[in-house]
Amino acid sequence: MAIERNSDRAASAPALRAGLNLPNALTLSRILIVPVLVVVLLTRTSGSQFIGLGLFLIASLTDFLDGFLARRRKQVTALGKLLDPAADKILTSAAFISLVGLGLAPAWMVVVVITREFAVSSLRSLAAAQDVVLAASFAGKVKTTTQIVSISLLIISDQLGALDLLAPVSLWAALVATLYSGCEYFVRNGRSVLTAFGS
Repeated sequence: MAIERNSDRAASAPALRAGLNLPNALTLSRILIVPVLVVVLLTRTSGSQFIGLGLFLIASLTDFLDGFLARRRKQVTALGKLLDPAADKILTSAAFISLVGLGLAPAWMVVVVITREFAVSSLRSLAAAQDVVLAASFAGKVKTTTQIVSISLLIISDQLGALDLLAPVSLWAALVATLYSGCEYFVRNGRSVLTAFGS
């Protein structure tokens, strides 16, 4: 029995080391930044807006770096595939909800954005259960970019002066991109997922 336990541990060690790589560490750091970001945003002190913006941009940068490094270093793992989209949604959802709490974003718009994110995640989960791979789309990348720009501008909207209209305009752009990418994602992939379940 002891020999079997030792062999199990020895077999799991390489898998554990593969999961704890640099790309996945960056993804985990994005999740760990979220509570700090929320506290900074909701603590209205001098300079907190710029600190919050810096934290959000650093977290957003890890979203690009983890995927880039995973492909470059050939360290794409099942853990990374699970954590990366979850970390993205945790970051954007927490930021948007904080902005609602600060009165900088309408609650209904944020609800629409978050609902889309969870709907797409549900479709991905159904696809994964049937070993169906759903590729990312250009519309999804546009959605992510507009959300990052919108959140960034909303965080420092009080400091924009004559350019303060950029924040609400960017939020509308993010909403449109989010809805379009969500509809496009379901139209493009919904049938293949349903077919996989039917088979």
